[in-house]
Amino acid sequence: MAARLIVGDDQDQGHDQDQGTVDLSSEKKTPPPWGVEPGDAAAAFRVPTLDGGGDGGGGGGGAGERWWFSYSPGALVPAGALVIHAFTHKSGFLEGMWTDESSLDDLVRALPGTTHVLFLSQDDSAAGDALWMREQVYRAAARHGRQEVMSRLHFSPVPVSALGNWIPAVLNSWGCARHRCGLAQAAFTSEGWKMPVIVKRLDARYDWLDKWGQRSYHLVAAGDGCESSVEVAGRVAWVSDGNCSFFTKVQSMAKSNASGVLVFAQDGNPLRDMTCQGEECSTKLLGIPAAMVHREVSVAEALRLGQAVNVSFQNTPFPSPFIAVNQQGVLSEMGGFLYPTFNFLNWQAQWFEFSEGLRTKLLVPAQVVSVFDKVVMHGHKGAVATVEISAGMLDSYMLELDASLSCPGSRDVSCAHWDHTVQLFICCNTLGPYCNMELGRWITPFRRGIGRWLTNVSPLMPLLTEGNCTFTMKTAWWAMPWVVSLNLRFSANQTEQLFPFWVMPLYGGRTFDKNYNRGRQPIKIPIPAATKKVLLYAVITGHGSDENGCGEFCITSHNFPINGINNSLAFDAAGSPLGCAVRAKEGAVPNEHGTWLYGRGGWCDGLQVDPWTTDITGQLDLSGQRSNTLLYYGLFEGREPNPTEEPGYILMSSFLVFYK
Repeated sequence: MAARLIVGDDQDQGHDQDQGTVDLSSEKKTPPPWGVEPGDAAAAFRVPTLDGGGDGGGGGGGAGERWWFSYSPGALVPAGALVIHAFTHKSGFLEGMWTDESSLDDLVRALPGTTHVLFLSQDDSAAGDALWMREQVYRAAARHGRQEVMSRLHFSPVPVSALGNWIPAVLNSWGCARHRCGLAQAAFTSEGWKMPVIVKRLDARYDWLDKWGQRSYHLVAAGDGCESSVEVAGRVAWVSDGNCSFFTKVQSMAKSNASGVLVFAQDGNPLRDMTCQGEECSTKLLGIPAAMVHREVSVAEALRLGQAVNVSFQNTPFPSPFIAVNQQGVLSEMGGFLYPTFNFLNWQAQWFEFSEGLRTKLLVPAQVVSVFDKVVMHGHKGAVATVEISAGMLDSYMLELDASLSCPGSRDVSCAHWDHTVQLFICCNTLGPYCNMELGRWITPFRRGIGRWLTNVSPLMPLLTEGNCTFTMKTAWWAMPWVVSLNLRFSANQTEQLFPFWVMPLYGGRTFDKNYNRGRQPIKIPIPAATKKVLLYAVITGHGSDENGCGEFCITSHNFPINGINNSLAFDAAGSPLGCAVRAKEGAVPNEHGTWLYGRGGWCDGLQVDPWTTDITGQLDLSGQRSNTLLYYGLFEGREPNPTEEPGYILMSSFLVFYK
């Protein structure tokens, strides 16, 4: 049954039950799937909607008619993923997401063309909420001439608590109270009040501010907060919105030694995303937390009268606002939304499309060798396996690494908290020159249990020999464990007519400081008689962070001059605000629980590190009549690195690959 609009009376709707859907009646046809986990199959269901999206112009059908959104696995039209969003007025975060024009614009502009979204409300005001949400989205679609997106957006007027299917159980069991999920609240108390005043809050961006402590703060009025004030030291400043940027308010209060900043929205205005703009974002951590709340009359009046007011900050567990079903009908978490914009929904949907495309690629015939099948990678040893490589495999023109990472548990919360480099080493002959060479590299995501990538490493085929080959996959020995799977895929390559027969190791990386390029000597390149093509092959990533953000967040270039002709790889996206977020469509795991969005020095969290290759055949004298020379050096923004603080480092494997 496709996702579509169904018009008819109650008796007509009953016919759909034979196809496995779930209705809203009190009689349960099948028991609900309590305890559903990410990775489980999503059961069919149906819910009433306003008009299934329609043209945004209002309602469907006359008396006795209903519009329905019906779902069954694999039957969405067009075929794609389904995202379920359950709104609530209790969340300041969702208020900011739904009232910000740019957030809504992002939704209609960047939602993949096959993704459906079902909008629900967790409140008793669901009927009004559905109308309001539809109107908000339709206005954004009209602004950008994207009204066709409305056909894939479905708005239900029925509260989540009355759906009568499995969705409420999953939303409840997948809820949490961590940063950016659950209900963020501020609780005010004052002498003489019988009850605390508890309001929703929207915390400022995580990446340039501190977090609230688990204690009570004294609140003090500080005007608009645009200038420093000696009267706020050790207290939380209560400041009005407007007259200067959020950043200026927080910076001014930090200079006044305030313990934090609460910006209250002017009457009638929604909560907004408090963040830095432009050069403000380059400022070092300001050291205090900040949040936005609505102006609470009792709080403002108490402060005006000089009464003592205290404030504390809490996160109350609440059902998850987002879950998803991928193209294969499998339930998935949506990860962490770091700030209030629908872009995070889009990035997850784009990643679903990437994953479906990868699944299609893996259907292409290949000779597959399983190296690891859900093996725990942990400690100094990592994951180790020995497999047999046949002569037939070595006749292939293409070698791809099909690698995936998962976590010890089914939920993202069981995943490692930090990103780490994962390297794959190969040894087919313990006495040979290629033992323990790096064959592949990946970066783990921040606390997300998804990720599968296909990496073409065909130029490194000469590292493999017939017989037993040992593969070692490892990350930092002290990191939390990952569960890894790895297949080698040997296949034909219709575009490559030459075969790599020899690999020549070149330079490695080291600490990225003033000595980085010192002592590196030119390498003479011997040319075997059978050589028809020579490829420069390198895997390079920058890590650590000095005062310039090097080597993770700075722009570095890696130069390989050959016979006076330079070959350069520059990491121009390093440090850019969304340099890795935009790569979700390439397989970068979206919605991680850290600074995954920023561009990096040659890598992204939750993504394979793609080899850099360039054909240098034309730069060489293949006749042997004159010598060929190669050198390497790395630069920071076009000059020699010379950090004054703790330097980062460059991790590099580089080779010349000879073809015949």
